[in-house]
Amino acid sequence: MAPLVPYILSNEFNLIVALIAGIGFGFVLEQAGFSSTKKLVGLFYGYDFTVLKVFFTAGVTAMIGVLLFGQIGILDLSLIYINPTFLLSALAGGAIMGLGFIIGGFCPGTSVCAASIGKLDGLAFVFGSGLGVLAFVEGYPMFEKIYLAEAWGPVLINEKLGMSKIVFGFLLTAIAFIAFFLSRLIEKRVNNDQSELPKRRVYAYVSAVGFAFAVLIIIAIIPDSNSRLEAKINAALSQSNLTSVEVPADKLASEIVNNYYRINIIDIRTPEAFKVYHLPFAINIPIEKMSDRQWSKILDQKHKVNYFYADDQQIAKRGYLKAGFLGKAENYILIESSSEFKNLFSNLILPGPDASKKEVNTYNFRLKAATDIKMLINALKNSTEPVIVKTSKIKGGC
Repeated sequence: MAPLVPYILSNEFNLIVALIAGIGFGFVLEQAGFSSTKKLVGLFYGYDFTVLKVFFTAGVTAMIGVLLFGQIGILDLSLIYINPTFLLSALAGGAIMGLGFIIGGFCPGTSVCAASIGKLDGLAFVFGSGLGVLAFVEGYPMFEKIYLAEAWGPVLINEKLGMSKIVFGFLLTAIAFIAFFLSRLIEKRVNNDQSELPKRRVYAYVSAVGFAFAVLIIIAIIPDSNSRLEAKINAALSQSNLTSVEVPADKLASEIVNNYYRINIIDIRTPEAFKVYHLPFAINIPIEKMSDRQWSKILDQKHKVNYFYADDQQIAKRGYLKAGFLGKAENYILIESSSEFKNLFSNLILPGPDASKKEVNTYNFRLKAATDIKMLINALKNSTEPVIVKTSKIKGGC
């Protein structure tokens, strides 16, 4: 049920939300007449195309909603699970299901809908589906090669056609409304219907077509959430003076030693650079991944202070600004790079006899801080690692 659960509602409500959604889906199916075999098989005989219209409407509506929410940043499209394609088993399964649909008059979902209101043919179809599942499970060794043949992985039609998601959105929407028009002509011919659609319904269809294409045009025109965020960062970078939030290495080292439990040190470099060397207790959040949902709790928390660093000060500033737009935590920027921080506390040079008192004090501070940090690392090991919310692709479908 993500992202509604767990990001808006807690996990305890997962099954409750699923139950409510299931009841609503079943109610709509039944009210649309999908518990009737006569209405369902009308698609194959040409006298009733309700099934085609409902599924096309649902598909186009969902597609436009996903594209819109993805464009404005509400939905992370990368987390949507794409069922892997096994071509031969898909063709064989489609043929079996299509044949069963024509003979029995139900698909698995509509058979459950019919069975739930007490229809005997629906109950018989559900029972037959169970036998089919049992036969497949028991005979799987015989079917395994066909089942796993031609594994194409997660395939997207727009990628196969070499077009963007929005262009495919326009294409599918146009195909849907052409299909509605042609199916209406076929229904009239098969049913010998000479009547014309009422003007109110014609206006409703035209309005629906216009609204769908208008939304698609808006999606195509408006910049996506990442582009808008980058524009904000560029504007803030050129207009803001960030010296007030820049912290020297000595200050950060003091915070590590004395308040390590109240700070997050965030390395916004690549994972490869992070593995070579990183500051003590640092968290690796590459700047291009900061928008990922798994980091939202760190960027939005109010109990710890975040310190950002990179190998380049401009990148560190961009990371600081990006975190400010994404969350509400108190953030600062480390003035030095990771290598400079390492040199300051690992490659200490003993002050000469002519060194000033300030130089001697700085040397003594860094020597003690380096020793204390090593002791902290050995004592705490992984206990100070933050708890990261791991995101996984949403699986499902019928």
